[in-house]
Amino acid sequence: MGYPIFQVDAFTDKPFAGNPAAVCLLLNGEKSSWWMQQVAMEMNLSETAFLVPQADGWKLRWFTPTVEVDLCGHATLASAHVLFSQGLAQAREAIRFYTASGVLTARLREDWLELDFPAEPAWAEEINPEIIGALGVKPLFTGRNRIDYLVEVASEEEVLALKPDMARLRELTERGVMVTATTSRKGYDFVSRFFAPGAGIDEDPVTGSAHCCLGPYWQPKLNKQQFLAWQASSRGGTVKVCLQEDRVILGGQAVMVFQGELLEADF
Repeated sequence: MGYPIFQVDAFTDKPFAGNPAAVCLLLNGEKSSWWMQQVAMEMNLSETAFLVPQADGWKLRWFTPTVEVDLCGHATLASAHVLFSQGLAQAREAIRFYTASGVLTARLREDWLELDFPAEPAWAEEINPEIIGALGVKPLFTGRNRIDYLVEVASEEEVLALKPDMARLRELTERGVMVTATTSRKGYDFVSRFFAPGAGIDEDPVTGSAHCCLGPYWQPKLNKQQFLAWQASSRGGTVKVCLQEDRVILGGQAVMVFQGELLEADF
């Protein structure tokens, strides 16, 4: 008997866009951290999510190919999509996820999923000039939150043109760096890209956890509580962001690309 496993493209309404995540259901109980890390390495996606049923929800853990992470938006969106589509969660009820970042919830709103995440605001801080050099940018703002670095630049064109030195960033960062700017893209408020070579991901296609920082960052600058954001990776993805006190509601769509079975292995 193996383990059901799925691949879902998150923060997109079409396949082969957004951010792909693997979702593995551990219906008979949790496996070791070592085992989950090996599976994540085998899947070789930016994140693999592991779900273990609880009395009133699911325990959720996220692994990149190299490390476990404390917060991941797109793999949570993918997990919710799997649970709703497989009939393991009811469409009118919220899913409760027990995670390293506390209890997170997901709801289905027509064809959008909404995730209730903690806000992760940044504070202004001069960051290592070598990181700025590795990015190759002229920042308007630099700072960080408890997870990642944040850099604002003057234009969307600068964000799109970025070609960071990933080897240097890998040496200089523990997790990631988000680079952001306002946009004239119709209907959108800001754009971003996210680089996390220190966590085994050179560029993450669409990063939910980054928007827990980007929403609070842009709120006073744009004088808004709700945003439509575009993450401008080669795959690209749309994230709705709504601020509610110390929480951020992330909205996104998802598409299942394949499903199968991870065979039981003697390791």
